[in-house]
Amino acid sequence: MRREKLVIEVVAAHNLMPKDGQGSSSPFVEVDFENQRLRTLSKYKDLNPVWNEKLVFDISNPADLPYRTIEVNIYNEKKSGNSRNFLGKVRIYGSSIARQGEEMVQLFTLDKRSLFSHIRGEISLKVYITTQDEHSSQSNAVQKSAENEKDRNNTHVQKQKITQASSSQSVQLRQQQNQQLIQQQQKQGNSVETRPNEIKPVVIAAAKLVPLLPDPVGPSFHHLVGSGGEFQLKETSPSLGGGMTSKDKTSSTYDLVEQMQYLYVRVVKARDLAIGGDAHAEVKLGNYKGVTKPASEKRDWDQTFAFSKDCVQSSMVEIFIKERGDDYVGRIAFDLSEVPRRVPPDSPLAPQWYRIEDRKGDKGKGEIMVSVWYGTQADEAFSEGWHSKAENVHGDGLGSIKSKVYLSPKLWYLRVSVIEAQDLVPGDKGGTIMRYPELYVKAQVANQVLRTRSAVPSANRSISNPIWNEDLMFVVAEPFEDYVMVSVEDRIGPGRDELVGRVIIPVNSIERRLDDKMVVSRWLGLDYKNYNGFGDSKMGSSRVGSRIHLRICLDGGYHVLDESTMYSSDMRPTAKQLWKPNVGVLEMGILGATGLLPMKIKEGKIGSVDAYCVAKYGQKWVRSRTVIDNLAPKWNEQYTWEVFDPCTVITIGVFDNSHLDKSSGLYNILDSRIGKVRIRLSTLESDRVYTHAYPLLMLHTSGVKKMGELHLAIRFSSANMANLLHLYTQALLPKMHYISPLTVNQLEMLRSQTMNVVSARLSRAEPPLGREVVEYMLDHDSHLWCMRRSKANFFRLVSVLSGLIAAGRWLETLRSWNRPLHSVLFLLIFLVFVVIPELILPTVLLSISFTGLWRYRARPRHPPHMDTRLSYAESVYPDELDEEFDTFPTTRSADIVRMRYDRLRSVAGRIQTVVGDLATQGERLQALLSWRDPRATFLFVMVCLIAAVAFYTVPLRLVVALWGVYALRPPRFRNRLPSPALSFFRRLPTRTDTLL
Repeated sequence: MRREKLVIEVVAAHNLMPKDGQGSSSPFVEVDFENQRLRTLSKYKDLNPVWNEKLVFDISNPADLPYRTIEVNIYNEKKSGNSRNFLGKVRIYGSSIARQGEEMVQLFTLDKRSLFSHIRGEISLKVYITTQDEHSSQSNAVQKSAENEKDRNNTHVQKQKITQASSSQSVQLRQQQNQQLIQQQQKQGNSVETRPNEIKPVVIAAAKLVPLLPDPVGPSFHHLVGSGGEFQLKETSPSLGGGMTSKDKTSSTYDLVEQMQYLYVRVVKARDLAIGGDAHAEVKLGNYKGVTKPASEKRDWDQTFAFSKDCVQSSMVEIFIKERGDDYVGRIAFDLSEVPRRVPPDSPLAPQWYRIEDRKGDKGKGEIMVSVWYGTQADEAFSEGWHSKAENVHGDGLGSIKSKVYLSPKLWYLRVSVIEAQDLVPGDKGGTIMRYPELYVKAQVANQVLRTRSAVPSANRSISNPIWNEDLMFVVAEPFEDYVMVSVEDRIGPGRDELVGRVIIPVNSIERRLDDKMVVSRWLGLDYKNYNGFGDSKMGSSRVGSRIHLRICLDGGYHVLDESTMYSSDMRPTAKQLWKPNVGVLEMGILGATGLLPMKIKEGKIGSVDAYCVAKYGQKWVRSRTVIDNLAPKWNEQYTWEVFDPCTVITIGVFDNSHLDKSSGLYNILDSRIGKVRIRLSTLESDRVYTHAYPLLMLHTSGVKKMGELHLAIRFSSANMANLLHLYTQALLPKMHYISPLTVNQLEMLRSQTMNVVSARLSRAEPPLGREVVEYMLDHDSHLWCMRRSKANFFRLVSVLSGLIAAGRWLETLRSWNRPLHSVLFLLIFLVFVVIPELILPTVLLSISFTGLWRYRARPRHPPHMDTRLSYAESVYPDELDEEFDTFPTTRSADIVRMRYDRLRSVAGRIQTVVGDLATQGERLQALLSWRDPRATFLFVMVCLIAAVAFYTVPLRLVVALWGVYALRPPRFRNRLPSPALSFFRRLPTRTDTLL
């Protein structure tokens, strides 16, 4: 039995950091695995080196490989040969290593060794496990390469410049040393035992020994290193129907899509046929065939068939009338050259009666009503017609491939204010032990259940008259068919609750409010019912006089959030009376997709995808038709939305339809996600058509993956620019969110309830929009914690603060007088501002204005898209991805959970340290006047008194000028020790020493 070996093929690196002081580096790769250390050759002065070298490692215990890590480090080899500079590292987890035959080239972003390391670039690796003898497979190549090594080295020496002669000799020497080490390994039987902390010689294929002059990079590598380009937005130039420069947008309904030609055949009905009641019509065009549903005795079908012009392979379309089997009763044929063409807004073509022919070609008695015409996707029959490319879809699957427009239900916040109760009679099920009742109120609307806290005992209120004063918030949808059930319960023990009383209120009878005015509260009587475990109820002893004080209303002044406010598509309140007029129109053409990855396997095909597109903006959802079995589908469907706020986002998602064949074993209940695109309307210029290919990116447990590209044409139009600009000064959310704000916990809970209500309503449409689609479009899991998002947000914060940090460094360079001219100019400008302070604010505002005007030339010309670097998706560790895709609660083993818990504790420890440092500085400020350190406070008070007298007698401008000159004094007049004020501040006491 052959032992398994780990093979790491070092392909290439890209965009490395120069470290040799001459704008370049001489990189080599060193890999460490289980105390085995191998390295590649050095590439002389190459920031984009290509190695193509294999490093082979022995695996001591294959079962422990998922728990091992591989350290890949890149170094710059200095001229001396004994020292090196760090260029970056990559850590690979054993759980992500593939078997031989399943491996693929992976691109890794180089990580820093510490926070202050200056690292950039990527490295391409191929990591896999093999049972083949990689050493023996390389021996022939080594011997064959040794014969040509001398000639190749001579050729490269001739190509080198004279200034590189000494460096090329050192590289040749290293090559010869590697060859000697390889030959020594082969003489020892291709088995090298590695001692701990011993560096093994590099094992490479001689056919891939990299010469001094690197080989040109092939096309596949260009595609690989262009991962930045692969994930970037691409501008396209489709042939749009209305023309990209057309100003008359009403001339064509479909001016943002490419025109698609179809042959439409509408079969209405037949008469005078001497056949049974299960007759059906069959439309045949070449190899494509569409069949109507069996009709009743009236022979009324009224079905339309759409054949794409791309698949027309015949000059004639035939319509057969059949009763059963393949025998037909009659037929009719149309020559395609004589078929008329219809262009909307022309009226639909009227169907006509045609006499059918029998099998002999003679005219029969029966007639069929048919209309045939050429049209485009703008035709009314397009959305409901049978399509030739869906001929293999039958039964219920036909309903799931049609395009559809959905409307989210009108949602309201239902507020139940529980104030108090009177004359409650708690039960006596607590036993003989005297106890104080733990009374609480439970409210339920449909499947939403909320509870108040238990009533707190009070000396001036009896047990039977508890008080709560709590608000319970629910989400309800029109039409109101639900009830609000409010019940008072007594918690007898853990898991044991006794019903004290309840009241049921229909939602449609609840008062609505549009502002912050309080509605009238009501006292409602409580009924008592004793429930058994089977859902039946029987009236118990009547507890007369028990009642509860409630204030219930439907809040129409809020916007019911179903998306995050960071990328919401609508900000309007629920009540239509509070809506403002629209400020523009959003038009979007869903052109198609290219390069989609296969999502499932069908018979006779390696991979397939049945893609459809979903777009969501405001309350309007649109779903394109499903293009069957096509990795480059073309939809060419156009939709329009009214825009009430430009600072909103439209979301477009692509999915794989899994509801086409319910009888197949491959049928899935859930549709698979392919990718998603968000476009912020405020980043679009008015009346400009944007045509781009957006990368569809998905985060998997193996990392980020490009699933294809989505081609869109989008245009935002605004008739009144003044109204649009005025909207930027208005509040983002309705005023009720600011007058009576909801807590963060309430908003998260209500958003989850909203998503459940919307998904339940849309899943009952036809074709249904599945819950998995709604959750993905609304980002239902965006609030869950994961290490990747935490790092991304941290680096976002660092990027925001980088401007302040750069300004601080610039001021420090001025104070250091490295450039005396700059320091003198800054000092003079500072003194001018001190003398004439009226210039400060106008100068700052004027500088900001000119900076904005200067940057107008370099303004972004394309809408933003998903950024993998900003999302920290390119350099995330596999374990962090596995943690992100884990369910809640977790389903992982105890060891993995313990490891992640320890990691979270270390991260939280750093945050704890930072928070403690901030608290320390604040406590030192408080200690200035707290007399905790009497000598320090006395000294501070005396200094303040002296400074008050000095500032009263000395002009403020003179004080500021002297302070500026003192702060900008040259280094020779400066002491390296901290200033007396800073030393005094650091000596102030804090409360850290009183912590346990």
